[in-house]
Amino acid sequence: MRSAIPTEVQEGRDNASSEPHLSRTGIVLGGLGGILLLSMMGLTVCDVIGRYLFNAPIVGATELTEILLCAVIFLGLGAVSLAQDHVTVDLLTEKMPKRTEPLREALTGLFSAVILMVVSWRIWIYSDQIGGYGGQTTNLHIPLAPLGYFCAICALCGALITALIPLRRLLSASTH
Repeated sequence: MRSAIPTEVQEGRDNASSEPHLSRTGIVLGGLGGILLLSMMGLTVCDVIGRYLFNAPIVGATELTEILLCAVIFLGLGAVSLAQDHVTVDLLTEKMPKRTEPLREALTGLFSAVILMVVSWRIWIYSDQIGGYGGQTTNLHIPLAPLGYFCAICALCGALITALIPLRRLLSASTH
């Protein structure tokens, strides 16, 4: 499986520079994701130590881990979209002429964006339902609707990024 994105773009490098290029947004998303992952790791380590050494697990550790994992996944969607690091399989596209690549990427980006928008819309509706009946976690009583809204917004942002970056490339390729 070979990536459809040129190596220079894939590694965050442009043709003029060999230095990695990260946008401020990418740095912020990566930093937040790292903090959430470290929190999840620390919580799990403390829970395991408490459970097996002291026979006293952390109450709600599973709930917090699930919430953190959900936040990491949906926050990471924007970072992956910005870096154009989606998983791709190019069984047919590697045989296509190079000049069709910007159009193909734009169409694929639009198709993916539509799917992500549907996901965002459905998560929002589901969050409204959860909020309507006051859904919350079992042990810690953390409301679940805000997490759902967060996930819906992250999916929408991922959709916009997934559509706009390839469209911008298509427009710049057509003007050159």
